[in-house]
Amino acid sequence: MNCRHCHKPANFPFLDLGSAPLSNALLTKAQLVQPETTYPLRLVVCENCWLVQTEYAASREMVFHDDYVYFSSYSSSWVDHARRLVAEVTQRYKLDSNSCIVEIGANDGYLLQFVRNAGIPCYGIEPTAAAAASARSKGIEIIEDFFGFDLAQRLWDCGRSADLIIANNVLAHVPDLNNFVSAFARLLKPDGVATFEFPHLLTLTDQNQFDTVYHEHYSYFSLGTISRIFRSNGLDVFDVTELPSHGGSLRVSAHIMGCKTRDISPSVAAMLEKEKAAGMEELSYYSNFQQAAERVKNDFIEFLIKAKKNNHQVAAYGAAAKGNTLLNFAGVRPDLLSFVVDRNPHKQNKFLPGSRIPVVEETVLAEQKPDLIVLLPWNLRKEIVEQLAYAKEWGARFVTAVPEITVHS
Repeated sequence: MNCRHCHKPANFPFLDLGSAPLSNALLTKAQLVQPETTYPLRLVVCENCWLVQTEYAASREMVFHDDYVYFSSYSSSWVDHARRLVAEVTQRYKLDSNSCIVEIGANDGYLLQFVRNAGIPCYGIEPTAAAAASARSKGIEIIEDFFGFDLAQRLWDCGRSADLIIANNVLAHVPDLNNFVSAFARLLKPDGVATFEFPHLLTLTDQNQFDTVYHEHYSYFSLGTISRIFRSNGLDVFDVTELPSHGGSLRVSAHIMGCKTRDISPSVAAMLEKEKAAGMEELSYYSNFQQAAERVKNDFIEFLIKAKKNNHQVAAYGAAAKGNTLLNFAGVRPDLLSFVVDRNPHKQNKFLPGSRIPVVEETVLAEQKPDLIVLLPWNLRKEIVEQLAYAKEWGARFVTAVPEITVHS
């Protein structure tokens, strides 16, 4: 295949998770008697620009459809993260009632609610109907469409340019990277800022976070690669910050190429050097990830089989996309993992894709009293353990599988 960014051959194998259904394509009971569509889930590396990307790409319309079930507001820690981000950027860039903030991938309004409450004009762009409707119920203006250069041009022509564009965990979800990034350069005011957050490829590989790989994610980024993509599409990176979110992310700040308003932070050169020292522009860096993922898979299966032999009931918490990657790669079914609890009512009374494990409301946990609770969104372990503290009353223990099997007391 050819690289999605530089169009050079991209064939070096990085990770092969076999075939899997779309991770957020939960099933209704009626669909259990029907076949499921699966897609190859393989990653390759471009030796020219070092972009890690899916070999097969399901269309964005197939992934982000009207009934898309991910809603950001069901994670209290993520909402807190959004609140802090809004407070930080509005102060740093001196944004007020004369400014305009735009969020790409606004989802259910989890972030823009804080912008609106601060009295700053804003609007969001969100292609999925259910999430867009939820955001509108909070009083937030939503343009229900996919973001790209043509939409950015239309908004610019209507006088809707932005002082700040926020794109949290959106870059990886874009099949046409060049079109998408160039749209930021089009929509920004001459001295405007765009901030992007995404899981850092360096942390993903070092911490064996292979379950971050699923069909919604078309690309996986280092700062070096994203800087090249930005420069070729009219943006310059001027700051980067490491974040703990999603197991280890970067927040990258950029402005229009040639903008003299801001100096480049020393953090940019420091991160580029850190990536270079790790070998991220050498093929050897990408050679052993498959073995690490298979080790986790095998350990997880062994753990579940041992639990069953010991007559321990195992349930899970969080019908997350990353959990579906783990369960489908490992071939786990309801005989080894009874059910998954999720707070999102849009997921309840459905079944996980591929594994077909039932998704239930939290009251089932207290009724069934499982011995072991696997935390599928391991990045939210602290939040979930606090929420489910009552499970310790019957002796339940919490389990995470990534980066290795760990039983938490």
